[in-house]
Amino acid sequence: MLNDRAQRLLKILVERYIADGQPVGSRTLSMHAGLDLSSASIRNVMVDLENMGLVCSPHTSAGRVPTARGYRVFVDNLLTIQPLEHAARLQLETELHPDSPQRIVSAASQLLADLTRFAGVVATPERASTTFRQVEFLRLSEKRVLLIFVTADGDVQNHLLLTERDYTISELAEAALFLNRHGAGRSLEAVAREVETELHYLQGHIANLMGAAIVAGQSTLGLQQSVMVTGEKNLLNSDDLSANLANLRQLFDLFEHKTELLQLLNLSREAHGVHIFIGEESGLNTLDGCSVITAPYRMNGQVVGTLGVVGPTRMAYERVIPIVDITARLVSSALSYPMEA
Repeated sequence: MLNDRAQRLLKILVERYIADGQPVGSRTLSMHAGLDLSSASIRNVMVDLENMGLVCSPHTSAGRVPTARGYRVFVDNLLTIQPLEHAARLQLETELHPDSPQRIVSAASQLLADLTRFAGVVATPERASTTFRQVEFLRLSEKRVLLIFVTADGDVQNHLLLTERDYTISELAEAALFLNRHGAGRSLEAVAREVETELHYLQGHIANLMGAAIVAGQSTLGLQQSVMVTGEKNLLNSDDLSANLANLRQLFDLFEHKTELLQLLNLSREAHGVHIFIGEESGLNTLDGCSVITAPYRMNGQVVGTLGVVGPTRMAYERVIPIVDITARLVSSALSYPMEA
C-alpha cells in the first residue's frame, strides 16, 4: 500500500520518465510534485519505492526509473486517460467503414501503427467454415490454372493448381459453372458430398479438375486464425528498444513467426475492454522490455478476435489506451454492419 505522498511521487516519476527518457532525480521530483518536501524526504520515499520493487536506480545515474511493477501500479491506479484527439478519431471513423472483414482487419492494424507509431497487431477472426460465394478458374499457362474463390463475406482467396493436362477456357468455364450452381453459399465440405455422385456426368478430366478445386478450396478457405502485424519498423525509432539489437531481432522474429504472439492476444479475448501486459507479465522473454495493449473486438456481439499495439514499456499509456479501445469498438461496429456487396 502506498500513501498519498508516495503515490504522488511515483506518478510524477513515471510521467517524467515517459516524457524525457532520463532517470528522474529528487530535484526534478521536488519541482513537479507540488509537495512541501525536502530533498531528503523525497529520497527517503524513493528508497521505500525501490524496496517495493517499483523503481530502480541505473548504475550510471543517481536518478530512478520505473520498473515493470512500477508501471503496473501507475497504469492501474495513477494514470489519467486523455480523450482521443479529434483528428485521430475522425481518421478511425473514416477508414474503418463496413467492408469485407479482411479489409477491416488490415485497416485496423495499419491505423493502430500509424496513430501510435508502434507495431499494430490484430488476431484475425477464426474461419469456422469454407463457405464461398463464387468460384472462377483462370488459365495462366499450359497446366497452370488460378483458382479464385470469393468467400461469403467478400474476401478473395487464390490458389494455384498444377494440372495434369492443359484445359481450354471453355472447359474451365464449365467447371466453374458446375461449382457455382451446386455450391454457391454453401461449404465446400457439403458440396463435395453432394456432387460426388454427379461428377460422373462430366467428362473425366473435368471431374479431376473439380476434385482438385474442392481439395484446394478446403485448404485455402479453411484458414487457421492468424496475426496481422503492421508498423514493425516504427520500433526502430524507439531508443529503448533499438539500443539492444539482439533483443530487437528476437522481437522481429516474434512478429514473423507469430504463434506465441497469437497465443498472447488470445489470452485477452475474454477481457472486458482494454488489457495491458507490461514487460514480463506477457510470459515471453522477448517482450520483457515491451508493453502490449490489447482489446477484443466483436461481430454481432460475439468476440471473434483481438487487436492492439506492441511498443516499449516507456510509452504514453494515457494516449495509447484510448486508441486501442476506440479502434476495437469501431472494428466491432464495422464487422456487425451488413457488408458492402
